[in-house]
Amino acid sequence: MQAAVSTPHAGSLAGSGTRVSGPSGPAAAPHDRRSALLLRAIGSLALLGLVGSCFLLAAGAAGEPSQYVPSRRGGWPGWLAGPYEGLGLSLSSSSFQTFTLVMCGCYLAVLVASRGVPWRLLVLAILAAHVVFLLGPPLISQDVFGYLGFARLGALHGLDPYTHVAAEAPGDPVIYYLGWPYQHSPYGPLFTLSSYAAAPLSLAGGLWAFKAMAFAASLAAVALVARAASLSGQSARWAAAFVGLNPVLLVLALGGAHNDTLIMLTLAGALALNAGARPRLRAAAGALVAAVGVKLSAGVALPFLLLSPARLRRRAELAAGALASMLVLAVVALVGFGGHALGFLGAVGEQQQLVAVHSIPAETARLVGLHGTPSWWRHLFAAAFVAVLLLALWRTARGADWRTAAGWTTLALLVSTAWFLPWYAIWALPLAAVSADRRLRAATLVVCAYATLIHLSFAEGLLTPPRPVARRAIRLHPPAGHRVELTGFKVLDDRMLDLGR
Repeated sequence: MQAAVSTPHAGSLAGSGTRVSGPSGPAAAPHDRRSALLLRAIGSLALLGLVGSCFLLAAGAAGEPSQYVPSRRGGWPGWLAGPYEGLGLSLSSSSFQTFTLVMCGCYLAVLVASRGVPWRLLVLAILAAHVVFLLGPPLISQDVFGYLGFARLGALHGLDPYTHVAAEAPGDPVIYYLGWPYQHSPYGPLFTLSSYAAAPLSLAGGLWAFKAMAFAASLAAVALVARAASLSGQSARWAAAFVGLNPVLLVLALGGAHNDTLIMLTLAGALALNAGARPRLRAAAGALVAAVGVKLSAGVALPFLLLSPARLRRRAELAAGALASMLVLAVVALVGFGGHALGFLGAVGEQQQLVAVHSIPAETARLVGLHGTPSWWRHLFAAAFVAVLLLALWRTARGADWRTAAGWTTLALLVSTAWFLPWYAIWALPLAAVSADRRLRAATLVVCAYATLIHLSFAEGLLTPPRPVARRAIRLHPPAGHRVELTGFKVLDDRMLDLGR
């Protein structure tokens, strides 16, 4: 006898669960039609509101220099502002807060009503929201110029970005747009080497190349997550909305052109390869190894995938395949950087000595009355993460869903690290979207809500007041033929953007 399969309920925040039986017959049909029409109307209006708020955020940030485009410190050329500059819009802290809250409310409404939203309309909204932020200026962060600075350092100046810093090439005009000129590259060799391709371009060309990379990676990740969810028996429509319309992904990760979208892409690829009746586990492991070549932290999901097969022999074969992929990555690193192939590990260590003002360890230290964020307090959080990691690995080895276990461990990493930057929250999105664990999905939304909250003005009284950051001053001398344009600048409060040691 064939077993009955329950269809996931795409309209709930969890996106899964069995259908609740109700009245049948002619009397039920009008009620079902009314419910479907109501969900369709709610979902369609929410999509319209979400895309509209996205446009107002991106176009407002392009209208004039503001705290939401920190790279404005290097000047305000047209290639930085983008094509929205001529619309004459602006973005204050209150309008940023309003548009962001509207966007978040519409996002939740879409998740609730997703089963009533037509596929074509949902896909069109996801594409439109991505295009809106692609055409806007780099938001909240200057990291995209850090990518370009490291690429130019290696490709144009012959300096290894693992052993040299951007300040050692003061004649390069990218230095005016950098936020961290004294940091070594913390990025993996695969990303660092591939980024060299953008170095011969102008600053404008390099910026838009990285923006296009983030745009393509994000859209591809959404498509792969939807496929993985469908093959796993979950709602592909809900999963696509959960990831593709997430405010953290759109405003922070895509808006800032972060390479974290590449991590999301490789993770989504691994999930799609792992799903279905004939999973391709070796290829999935190879995708996660490639993610390590972008950022070391992306390797959190790899051991869970290796433990997913039930048989020990299959686990050993999968581990051997992952090791072979690691060796290929090591060869690429050696060819590119020689004896400094592992230099990014030192930069990652440097980062872990920093404390982001709104990281959970920093916030909880304030709540209990500690002075600053002492090392022993950070070590407590690190120990808690290790405990969660070991417990999750043990459960996976005993047959628990590796995607759910990896999702909870990723959230534990985000909560425990003192170097929490808000766009890191997208690491958990693909795992939560494909998992059937409603608690994981809810917890992921809570972390995303926190990552959004720290940029809103009403949170200033709720969260730690940022302390002044001591910065080393450098005197910049523009090279011949270049100048720094300061006309039209506003003096705004950047406290929400500061990071402290």
